[in-house]
Amino acid sequence: MGKNIISQARGKGSSRYRVPPRKMYLTAYKNIPGAVVDIIRDVRRSSPIAVIRYDDGSRGYVIAPEGISVGSRISDYVSPLEAISIGQTVFGIELHPNSGPQLCMASGSAGILVGKEGGYALIQLPSKKQKLISLACRAVKGIPAGEGRGEKPFVKAGKKWHAMHARGRLYPRSKAVNMNAVDHPFGGKSGPGQSKSVSRHAPPGAKVGSISPRRTGRRKK
Repeated sequence: MGKNIISQARGKGSSRYRVPPRKMYLTAYKNIPGAVVDIIRDVRRSSPIAVIRYDDGSRGYVIAPEGISVGSRISDYVSPLEAISIGQTVFGIELHPNSGPQLCMASGSAGILVGKEGGYALIQLPSKKQKLISLACRAVKGIPAGEGRGEKPFVKAGKKWHAMHARGRLYPRSKAVNMNAVDHPFGGKSGPGQSKSVSRHAPPGAKVGSISPRRTGRRKK
């Protein structure tokens, strides 16, 4: 009899696969002037967070762009796309007016304002895909700080375990074909030994591989 595979264990929701309870700083934009009072770290994000003290006394959080410092006015960085010049790099882009930052949130990830036409801005995303967004949407000018985070190696497996655990990711992770036959349908000396295509209605212990694929095999040139 086989054992529960990892996808089943994650679905059960045991403490091993849960993200540790930590405060997450929700980023948002306000139509109120304010200044940066601190720059902090959010363990669930790859970029630092700028703490904003608005003129009405409230506090807010914005992903810190490169070059920002304590005392900077947030109005110098956050503005509607209508007021941003063409060719400027932007991040934390709203999809709809007042929806809050949603696009290009990771450190070093930024889009480019390619053009404006008919009330819409054309944004080229890091994937080179272009997207039309209303000119009333807001964004932060520049690039999210912490761009070189991937250049420093983890060196020790324990350091990477803590980094992955903070984001709810399983580490270390073994390939299915390297497991024993009792642990996974693809395990054992013979490898998968079967088609990787599986029905969408298969039981959870067998639903691995290509689930209900539209097609299989190599594409003809």
